[in-house]
Amino acid sequence: MISRRSFSKLVFFNFVSFFFSKFSFARNKTVNKKIIPKSGEKITPIGMGSWLTFDVMPTKTNIKNCVEILKIFFKNKGQIIDSSPMYGQAEKIIGLSLKNITESNKKNLFSATKIWTPMNNMGMKQFKESINLWNINKFSLVQVHNLVNYDSHFELLKNLKKEGKIKYLGVTTSHGSRHEKLITIMKNDEIDFVQFTYNILDDEAEKHLLPLAREKRLAVIINRPFQGGNLFKLSKNKKIPKWISDYGINTWSELYLKFIISHPDVTCAIPATSKTKHMNENMQSQFGRLLNQDERLKIKKYYKNLI
Repeated sequence: MISRRSFSKLVFFNFVSFFFSKFSFARNKTVNKKIIPKSGEKITPIGMGSWLTFDVMPTKTNIKNCVEILKIFFKNKGQIIDSSPMYGQAEKIIGLSLKNITESNKKNLFSATKIWTPMNNMGMKQFKESINLWNINKFSLVQVHNLVNYDSHFELLKNLKKEGKIKYLGVTTSHGSRHEKLITIMKNDEIDFVQFTYNILDDEAEKHLLPLAREKRLAVIINRPFQGGNLFKLSKNKKIPKWISDYGINTWSELYLKFIISHPDVTCAIPATSKTKHMNENMQSQFGRLLNQDERLKIKKYYKNLI
């Protein structure tokens, strides 16, 4: 027969075990890095986009705000920063802001930009301008933006990779457009990365693009993870239910991003923000264990019923 003392110890032990298992999501500050299939290099799964948010005038106030954004990004182990010549002032602002970040904090930067021009002879010019604006010696990744003049720019990027001026090359689409051509490229061309739209509502990529990326060993960057901010409008004034918060998900941005990066074929998501509070919230989604498939499906079903 168990003694009162032994019983008390058992109850206490079970309580402690329950407590720590219940809150393991919230307490775990480990980042689940993803692997770039073609190289085996590991990177953190929450990056940063710069469309609109970094397309600002280079005033002291704007630069200061962008520097604070980057400080939070790097403090939380962020790596991939994605931009494009199409994004107005964004590349310039990124470069000016990076000058104010210490070398130790930005040592793991994964720099990603794009070639975006219909003219063959402008591709190299854009690349050189991007190098100067970012104030770096080489890019981690350069992508053909929205497949514009893809054939010509693909040859340029292959040469730049051979010369060691870029580490990886890729292609991008957005808003679910041009998937047929993208699929053809993924099947036939020697690319390393592919970027397209995927989120809890825009899930068409689950049918063909994500399985094909796995088959062809392509790293996947996800744009428009918040559907251009529309997801927040849909969940406005709605609370995260307790069963989801038990996963360590405390904000809607965490839910949207955790859902995406938990897909085994997704390498990185690139939310964009101009607010320090939102950057901090975004970065929390890469800490703790990822969701399994049953949990992802349960959350998706709940969300679609909610809205």
